[in-house]
Amino acid sequence: MSNANAKSDAIDAEKKLRAVWDEVIGLLGEARDAIDQPRLMPPPPSDRNLAEGYRYLMGFVHNAIERSFHQDPVRPHFRNALSIITRSTIDNPDAIYFSTPIDGRKTYRLRGEMGDARHWKGEAPAPTGRKAPHYMIFEASWGCLAGDSGNLQELRPGMKTQTGRIDCSSIEVNPDGSFEIVFAPERPAGWKGNFVSTLKVVKQPHPTKPETPPERYAEYISGRQIFEDWAREDAIHFEMVQEGAEGTAPPPYDAEQAAAQLRTFGETVRNQIQFWNAFWTIPMGTYGPRPGALPGIAFPRNAFNQINAASAATGGGMSTNLYAGGVGEIGPDEAIIIENRIKKKPNYVGFQLGNLWGESLEYANRCSSRNGHQSVVDSDGVIRLVVAHADPGVHNWLDTTGQPVFFMSPRWAYSQQPEPPDWPSISMKVVKAKDVLASLPADTKRVTPEERRAEIAIRQRHVVKRYRVF
Repeated sequence: MSNANAKSDAIDAEKKLRAVWDEVIGLLGEARDAIDQPRLMPPPPSDRNLAEGYRYLMGFVHNAIERSFHQDPVRPHFRNALSIITRSTIDNPDAIYFSTPIDGRKTYRLRGEMGDARHWKGEAPAPTGRKAPHYMIFEASWGCLAGDSGNLQELRPGMKTQTGRIDCSSIEVNPDGSFEIVFAPERPAGWKGNFVSTLKVVKQPHPTKPETPPERYAEYISGRQIFEDWAREDAIHFEMVQEGAEGTAPPPYDAEQAAAQLRTFGETVRNQIQFWNAFWTIPMGTYGPRPGALPGIAFPRNAFNQINAASAATGGGMSTNLYAGGVGEIGPDEAIIIENRIKKKPNYVGFQLGNLWGESLEYANRCSSRNGHQSVVDSDGVIRLVVAHADPGVHNWLDTTGQPVFFMSPRWAYSQQPEPPDWPSISMKVVKAKDVLASLPADTKRVTPEERRAEIAIRQRHVVKRYRVF
């Protein structure tokens, strides 16, 4: 290429990238408006809500940078879809959320290794030593990630399709703790190991693009590693390759690719924050009933909605989960007592608190969440939790971190979903903080301030280790 042509190309690239940069700044401004402009349905303004809103926005910025500039379906690597710095969607403090884009027409092999996993098969956990996460699942899906469209229309049936999944109850693990999973449109000839299909042929046409072929090839793999025993369970580090792409490199970076990724970055940030504001406000009815609220699913105030299975209509979620939810609101001298009754033992049970942006409340340095391992079951088989602003001295306390209004999110995971009569039930009541102990069974487990600090120290060590970068 001549010097003249190179200079002309450079001038064109400069103009293109500057124009896109200006476009991105405008998109980020539209995202920022979702923090305090009523038409974009943010939480009611307060010093704390506004401050957390800006932090929440920057979590989407962090997330979108990784997704827009550092993902490659040919040479995939998993990233944290949510973490301590990218909290949203009432994220589960017990979970590592991971995802990577793929081309579902290709074949991928995933390999990992871990600590003792006998509890995955229903056996008693190892008495000592390091353990695998309490629960793990991989899901292959077609369609946008929840919130990417910025439009509640993505909740319509048929907009997204799960092509396959596998969870720890059926993952075959080698004696040394290693495992391998093949993701492909069809099971490879002779492969008898772990397999997830990346193809599903649907019968119904796409609700907004009827010309879409019925073959749905997965566009990403996502999943969870869920922890219960934060003192002993460790994250699994795994890698995945596209067969035939090993040792290859992408083409050199250019202005065209940079411009496309910049635009995707800005659109992702704007769409995500605006979508979730609308989701909490309209279908989930966080601030009261309104047209578009989901009957029975919308969040009531100081009560729980009906338990429901994960679906696109409820914003997605882990496909083996049963969910419930509600909005808690208590004064400085009040508390909530929750009763969780379980008929059929789930693979996992947890309860989490979140702010009205959908960020999980601080969970490393405070006890704002509890799972089955972290909760004491009363002698009558009921898990009773106490949500309060101050520590009442009972083991099963959930710390509001001073939030007067907050999301409440119980979860139950079942590899094989039970029939509705065997689903758990959950209820709550508001009491005066001074009456908490009188409202609980006489044998309720108590804790001292020193025991509480020791409990939090375990949480701190686990969270730092879970999200370490080296």
